[in-house]
Order: sequence, then structure tokens, then C-alpha cells
Amino acid sequence: MVDSEQENSSDESAAPLNHTQAHAKLVDTTLAFSRELAAQLVAIDSDISEEEAEAIAALPSGSALLIVRRGPNSGARFLLDSDVTSAGRHPDADIFLDDVTVSRRHAEFLRHGTAFEVKDLGSLNGTYFDGVRIETALLSDGAEVQVGKFRLTFYASRLDLAQAASE
Repeated sequence: MVDSEQENSSDESAAPLNHTQAHAKLVDTTLAFSRELAAQLVAIDSDISEEEAEAIAALPSGSALLIVRRGPNSGARFLLDSDVTSAGRHPDADIFLDDVTVSRRHAEFLRHGTAFEVKDLGSLNGTYFDGVRIETALLSDGAEVQVGKFRLTFYASRLDLAQAASE
């Protein structure tokens, strides 16, 4: 004996789609995907605003983002998209952190393909990776880097994370 629910569902799936249904199936979902990814990022780290989540989701391969979570310019964002990015109190630093707790030439962020490393440059107060003072450390997504009073969160390109996960 055939279950009546199965019978109904097979009848519905065999029915041709009307114009509205067909259009709904052809709608580009790229924007919806990025919003969905942004929502997932917000869920992972409640400190991330929707705007920050969208910026992270839009990162091209080979780049990363640092977001200041604590410090004088909390909320500031710094794009890591070159092989060497300097951080310090020197006005010529790529990431200018204006506070006496930061050395003039404090640290560097080094890109190796799609991976990033932070390197302390012999600063007085040190550079910390997830609360541990380091000379150098390979950065992982969501890691915290502390330079003086500044606490920055590292976000890798989602394209690079997806690529690494599939390997």
C-alpha cells in the first residue's frame, strides 16, 4: 500500500513550475551567501559587527584583516595585503599605533603565500600572541595579537581558509 503523503509529494514534484517558481529557482544567491557567511562570523565572535563580518567575507586570497578590539582606536581595521607590514609608533609605520606602550618599530606582519606571521622587533613591552609573549608566531584565524595597549584580532581570507580546509 502506498502512503498518501508519498503519493501527494510525488504528484507535486511532477507538476511543472509556473513562471514565478521558475524565476525563484534561477535567482542569483551570491549576495545571500555573503550575508549568511557574515551572520556565521557574527555568531562565532560576538565582537564582530555585521559591517566587519562583511569586510572579512570580502577579503581576497592572500590577504587578512586586523581589527583593533582594545586600545585608543578600538574598531580600527588594518588590511594585511603585502609581504611585510610594519606596526609601531613611528609615523611611517604601515599600522600606526600612537601610544607610549608601543615601540617606534614594534612588530612586523609577514606574509608567506596565504599564511601570516607576526614578528616582534625587539620592542620594550613585547608582542603577545593569544596572551603569550613571542618573538615570532604563525597567525591563526581569530587569534589575538597584543602590541602595547592595543589588542588586535586577526582574520584570514575566507577563500584561503576554505582552500586549506579542502586540502
